[in-house]
Amino acid sequence: MKFRTEVDIHESENKIGIEDCIFSIGSCFATEMHDQFSQGQIQSFNNPFGTLFNPYSVYRAIQQVYDAREYQEQDLILANDSYISLDHHSSFDSRYAHKALTKINENIEAANQFLQNTSFVLITLGTSYIYEFLPKQQLAANCHKIPQKFFKKRFLSHQEITESLRRSITILRDICKENVQILFTVSPVRHTKDGMVENMLSKSKLITAIHEVIAASSDCQYLPVYEILMDDLRDYRFYKDDMIHPSSQAVQYIWEKFGNAYLADAAKVFINENNKITAALNHKTADEKNPKYQEFRDKLNERILEQQKKVKHKIFS
Repeated sequence: MKFRTEVDIHESENKIGIEDCIFSIGSCFATEMHDQFSQGQIQSFNNPFGTLFNPYSVYRAIQQVYDAREYQEQDLILANDSYISLDHHSSFDSRYAHKALTKINENIEAANQFLQNTSFVLITLGTSYIYEFLPKQQLAANCHKIPQKFFKKRFLSHQEITESLRRSITILRDICKENVQILFTVSPVRHTKDGMVENMLSKSKLITAIHEVIAASSDCQYLPVYEILMDDLRDYRFYKDDMIHPSSQAVQYIWEKFGNAYLADAAKVFINENNKITAALNHKTADEKNPKYQEFRDKLNERILEQQKKVKHKIFS
């Protein structure tokens, strides 16, 4: 007798190896996956424009990275005593224009270089809604706590969503390594401020568009992360206290499903050992000069050196 409706991720023929580069972009679930890769010491780059939610803003970020476009002061606006890019998350805001531009442009350059060596791209979309900044008639990735009267909120049309997805795929195929695998997910985080009915409509528009665009593409896949949380883990114990974001236990469950489908055996072993090393590194002691602790650290360093021999990139740096 079954008491759960399990949702599986189909096993991929293209596996992630220990030397592969993973690029993730989109909503906070992209960051959750990036954190898992990074902790396992797999090369990963996440959200060069900060957290993004809608497919148009994701496309625009990918295009800017591809072009290696350098932002100038005229690309910023001054609001709430900070210099702001409407293309970026508020984490790029600064009281000084040159500091905001330095962070923006350094991230674009680093992302451009990383993408050229990328074998897997993970795109996580959160909403079909977008905001237009009325004073500049510009679509915004983030509202930066600017008063709502300066924005017009609307749904992206089906054509706008599919066109954004197609353009993103075309760019990634050109800049990334040959036979790059592009993985799409829809964020399981409910945008409750939009309204529950509106949130479901927003997510359904994304799911429909993704499936339409990737139907005939062997290098593009849909990962049922949204469905795993909605149908497999349909219990509030798998959510954080806000009852919106998945708990660490839920993220770990999805990560294990993903790993079984996409990680090569060597990568699973490599990541598992690195996770154990990370846990050991986090061990605190009241006396660092204790001989037993020094012996513990020496053995730990030996394990790190053994892991380092397996890859060319620097780990635990």
